Amino acid sequence: METRPLGRTGHSSTVAILGGVVFAHTNQAEADKLMEQVIAAGVNHIDVAPSYGEAELRLGPWLARERARFFLGCKTQERTRAGASAELRRSLQRLQVTSFDLFQLHAVTSLAELDAATEPGGALEAIRLARDEGLTRFVGITAHGAQAPAVVAEALRRFDFDTVMFPVNYVQYGQAAYRAQANAVITECRARNVGVMAIKAVARGPWGAQEHTHHTWYEPFSRPELIQPAVNFVLSQPVTGLCTAGDPRLLPLQLEACAAYTRLSADEQQALIAGAKEIEPLFA
Repeated sequence: METRPLGRTGHSSTVAILGGVVFAHTNQAEADKLMEQVIAAGVNHIDVAPSYGEAELRLGPWLARERARFFLGCKTQERTRAGASAELRRSLQRLQVTSFDLFQLHAVTSLAELDAATEPGGALEAIRLARDEGLTRFVGITAHGAQAPAVVAEALRRFDFDTVMFPVNYVQYGQAAYRAQANAVITECRARNVGVMAIKAVARGPWGAQEHTHHTWYEPFSRPELIQPAVNFVLSQPVTGLCTAGDPRLLPLQLEACAAYTRLSADEQQALIAGAKEIEPLFA
């Protein structure tokens, strides 16, 4: 599987980054089978969070013996220094590791949340202190929702983050304003050598009133012939890689699609975007 530099970190991540949320609803035996697939695919980067159910506990036994194999990113939705510090240390214990490679402000959805996390006494202080103490090497931020590119752009004005993470997919890029803001952020990150990770790569749109058939809070593309172009589109952007979705049935399909990735031309990308005009985007 292709690897790409994760910004200035010195690490080259596989284009498939294991989204730890896939373990939120699994027992240990199921998690073990998934991890065997992940290792067989050559994935070398894990992203996890304490909000992902029991994911940290499922990954703990693997990281206890395979820590050197993976670049490990974790994150916190706490917005205060005290809360983030406590959660960071709890995650270290649950994951059975002594330090992270990357620790991130998680799911910042608005400028108000960014204010809370970056003001004096906010969560960013805890992460910077953890870096000083050797508990993490790098500091990142993840943003969700329609305002994600704007939030990331403002975050980069306030602090020199090593990595960012936000939604990138061709359906969402059908929103001209979102596409323009996302591209501007990616361009800025390239200029500053900041690693960019994409989420929601295989998101089709909101579930609406239909039955939820997967453990994702959005309706995903779920067939190989639909997942492949979605993955091709995301990886054709100047990003490090994509975080896999949170359903065990989708994981092997995404790993295969990342391994089979083919770069799309500008015309092919535009055709995908144009073809998705009738699909409701996840973030309007």
